[in-house]
Amino acid sequence: MTRSFLIMRVIFIFIICFVVNSASAATNKGGEVDYDISVRIDPITRSVEGRSVITVTKPKALMLVLGSHFVVTQAVINGKELGTGRSHTGQEHIWHIPYDLSPLHRIEIHWQGVLSQLDLSLNHQQTLGRVEPVSSKNGTFLPNASGWFPRIAGALARYRVTLKLPLGQRGLVAGRLVEESESEQGYRASFEFPHPSEGIDLMAGPYEVETDTFRSGNGKTIQLRTYFHPQIKHLAHDYLDAVKGYLKLYEPWIGHYPFTEFSVVSSPTPTGFGMPTLTYLGINVLRLPFIRGTSLGHEVLHNWWGNGVYPDYTQGNWSEGLTTFMADYAYKERASSEAARDMRLDWLRDFAALLPGQDEPLSTFTSRTHGASKIVGYNKAALFFFMLRNRLGKPVFHRAIQTLWSTRRFKITSWQHIQSIFEIVSGQDLKEFFSQWLDRSGAPSIKIVAAKQTKSDTGYQMSLTLAQSAPIYQLSVPIAIRSAKGEETQVLDLVQDQQTFTFDMQNKPLEVVVDPDLHLFRQLAPGEAPPILREVMVNQSTATILLPEEGMLFNIAETLATRLQYRKPKIVPATHGLLAVPTLVIGLQKQVDNWLATNSLSTRPEIVTDTGSAQAWTLSRPDGITVAIVSAQDIASLEALIRPLPHYGRESYIVFEGPRAIKKGAWAMQEQVVAVE
Repeated sequence: MTRSFLIMRVIFIFIICFVVNSASAATNKGGEVDYDISVRIDPITRSVEGRSVITVTKPKALMLVLGSHFVVTQAVINGKELGTGRSHTGQEHIWHIPYDLSPLHRIEIHWQGVLSQLDLSLNHQQTLGRVEPVSSKNGTFLPNASGWFPRIAGALARYRVTLKLPLGQRGLVAGRLVEESESEQGYRASFEFPHPSEGIDLMAGPYEVETDTFRSGNGKTIQLRTYFHPQIKHLAHDYLDAVKGYLKLYEPWIGHYPFTEFSVVSSPTPTGFGMPTLTYLGINVLRLPFIRGTSLGHEVLHNWWGNGVYPDYTQGNWSEGLTTFMADYAYKERASSEAARDMRLDWLRDFAALLPGQDEPLSTFTSRTHGASKIVGYNKAALFFFMLRNRLGKPVFHRAIQTLWSTRRFKITSWQHIQSIFEIVSGQDLKEFFSQWLDRSGAPSIKIVAAKQTKSDTGYQMSLTLAQSAPIYQLSVPIAIRSAKGEETQVLDLVQDQQTFTFDMQNKPLEVVVDPDLHLFRQLAPGEAPPILREVMVNQSTATILLPEEGMLFNIAETLATRLQYRKPKIVPATHGLLAVPTLVIGLQKQVDNWLATNSLSTRPEIVTDTGSAQAWTLSRPDGITVAIVSAQDIASLEALIRPLPHYGRESYIVFEGPRAIKKGAWAMQEQVVAVE
């Protein structure tokens, strides 16, 4: 390596660091913040007692906050009383601390309270939406959003947490396990997190702990642990081996693992959370054999994206999309090109199920709150990174990923920072590319207006006219051109509402297809996307027809409809006939067959006929409106669908035996083929 090359390399790295850090100087409001927290929890009485010493170096004006569940018994700053921070029980504690010239603040808060009862009846969606601190002998979870410890609002902070629990319980927070002991007096463990952190989540339970180690590429030993409930302790070694596999995959791809440990922690409720150094997954989720090959890798990767480089939530959360692209989608690419294409089809089909206005720009997505937000924040964002990789090429894209990691670790990072890094590494102006995919809702529609060919001296000349919907995107559109001797692909730059392209071909073109391998985020053409159950689940205008007219069967059907749509269903009588909106129909088998015949709709498909105790499938009416049918042989079979069926929104058909899915799939995609004149 020459001296001049080394100098240019140093200058290049300096420019990147300067550009991407220039907007982050004021990220940590209130100066340098450190927490030293000691907390004692009794899961039987659900009582909690805590003491926190907060040190703020070079303080500015501060706001200190503690959740409403707790009572403050002492609060001082620099030796002076702070008061309780609230005037009435049930209010959040808030202390406004004005700016002064002190180089250091030392704040000490003592608090106590009673935690809410852990509710084992909640489903996944309800668990995601609950931010209360909860406890029982089966498990304790104090999410950061519950305000379980006093914190400086808007500030990243380092911390040390000492946790005390009764004998038979173990707990943890994200970070390095510094010390641990167990005696007749109970369990005690201390953790430290030496990097600026966005918050602290605490988990505890009747855990049995298994350990292993991983040797990082930089020679550091990574401590691996499982904190599992006794009923799944036999899964520990398989999970530890799987974690090692993911660390081996991602370190060369991105950079060295940033922490000293990683733990897989079981939850008694159906959670699926990722924090720095750990993931918190439901017991029943961890039992599923495919989780080690899918969701686990997603959560390990979040230690780079999300928990190692922090999203700037005021400008949109990019981390879920990048993690989905480099985990869920990458695993499909490693399996086969067909599996990867199927996942891209799933994403576009999910988007096609949304009504206009149900989606949002990527720049406004912060977190998953419902099906529509996941379709944008995870799926569209993953396809964004797929298209960006296609544009730049894999070598440049991967260098930019490594640069993003090396320059933005433990810093709040926006889409603008990502754009700057990719522009510098690639040498391309990506302003329009980022803007059109991040700042707009919706997606472009592309169609072939005309396809003609003429004989030429060297073979044939092809003339192809493409059109796109407004607003205009700058698109690189793959076109498959088929002849009697095979297929070739042209990539055409469509930058106007309508353009005509001409090019020479050796063989006579017979037909053309737009984007056959689904490389673009776009609106699928009518008929291109097979109908799926999610269309009636996320569409706010869906009408629900419950064929049982009264009694327990009606109540079960109504509960199922509510679970499928995550809202109170709009129930209309079966006598109203066909409606001009997507429709969900639920009933027993004879009721369903009679309803289909009465409304002159196609009978149940052969693939779901005479099999299973219950079936669900979709059909597309002649006017293009989707109908989803749920059919069960008896009341018990219908009730058995309440928990599992909402998880199969991407399917066109599914057959159940009791609560177990025994057959599922999606109807075939219909290519939009245009014959060449």
